[in-house]
Amino acid sequence: MVPGYVKIFSAENTPRLNYIAEIILGDILGVSWEVITDKRKLGKHPVINYSPDNISGSFKISPDRILFEKGIAQKDISISDWNNLPVFFPTSSGSDLPFDIFGASFFLVTRYEEYLDSERDEYGRFPSSSSLAGRNGFLDRPVIDLWSRELAKAFLKKFPTIAFKRNEYKALMTIDTDEPFAYLGRNIFESLGELIHEKKGISGSVNNRYRVITKEQKDPFDVFDYMIGSIERNNTDTKFFFPVGDRSKYDDNPSWKNEEYRKLILKIAEKFPVGLHPSFLAGRENKAINSEAKRLGTIIGQNISLSRFHYLRLFMPDSYINAISAGISEDYSMGYPDEAGFRAGIARPFFFYDIINDKRTNLRIVPFQIMDAALCNHKQLSPDSAMEIIAGMINETRSAGGLFVSIWHNTTLLDDEKWRHWRKVFEFTLINQKP
Repeated sequence: MVPGYVKIFSAENTPRLNYIAEIILGDILGVSWEVITDKRKLGKHPVINYSPDNISGSFKISPDRILFEKGIAQKDISISDWNNLPVFFPTSSGSDLPFDIFGASFFLVTRYEEYLDSERDEYGRFPSSSSLAGRNGFLDRPVIDLWSRELAKAFLKKFPTIAFKRNEYKALMTIDTDEPFAYLGRNIFESLGELIHEKKGISGSVNNRYRVITKEQKDPFDVFDYMIGSIERNNTDTKFFFPVGDRSKYDDNPSWKNEEYRKLILKIAEKFPVGLHPSFLAGRENKAINSEAKRLGTIIGQNISLSRFHYLRLFMPDSYINAISAGISEDYSMGYPDEAGFRAGIARPFFFYDIINDKRTNLRIVPFQIMDAALCNHKQLSPDSAMEIIAGMINETRSAGGLFVSIWHNTTLLDDEKWRHWRKVFEFTLINQKP
């Protein structure tokens, strides 16, 4: 078989077409490609005819208008079934695929629908129930990867000598430390005030707080030794995200100047990559995320390049544009706070495309599939039910040769009666996600 090289014939060569062609043909299928607008330059290479014209011997996909438009427009989308996969943007008769794989993939991976006016939750977030995938029951499938596989099968029928790559499954665990300590990390006045006002009878909390503050007892939220030990035993690729914003109704982290908190961050940074957990406010405010990136950079002594927004407050495109301005090159916020699944319809990292300015950026988006808080708090699942969902997400990602990413919090892995069972889920994930 010869190395893959494909020419795409199109009436227009647009940034949108180039962006999605690189994801499908380059990243997923591993072939070289170029867009041609002059039929005289097609040569003898395999051709994808992405136009209304007829080209003898080509692989035809009739295009939707989405890749040739500017800005955002409402889309009337109807879902149909093809090869047991949901598809939309149907093509005309004579096409080799029954839908526009480039247009549909662009719609999903850019989060086009999140730019439109839609229902938001109490924190201003786009909920899974408002998404095309959520409403039509395919949020649990990485359809872009699966469509690409079917494209390769169909393409080989016309061009049997072309070679496509085989993608290797990988896994990544990520940790958010929204509340690294229950009692430590407060200044003396905060600690005394909370001691005075704390209600008695809650697991002996007054006595526990006093013992922690006086260093007679370990802080109950400090389960990092357990987490690190579990991660290292399983040789798991892991990244940690720390908040350093100002405290607020939604941000309960210690001050970034607190010595105990700095020690923890530096201890983790010696072993794992560390990223910023931008505050609730920083999901929308440029000034906040820039300030917080500088704070964390000061603590660990290097520029911060990784982020995941607190509460997963992701606003398209503002949050990503602000992250870029703060020096972030990889963001890990692409997933839903209320459901497991593939928010962008894909099981691998991709570059953020700014639809408003119609350009691909250098911000790499790393989507996640499951978050502990969504399973135990929002859906209120039992540990056994949560493990079933996690196993399903791992299997879907493994089948696609993608990257399985999970989010965990130290506060769901406490060593007490309420949370101890979730350690079983954490360890189940560590073992079962292995390549």
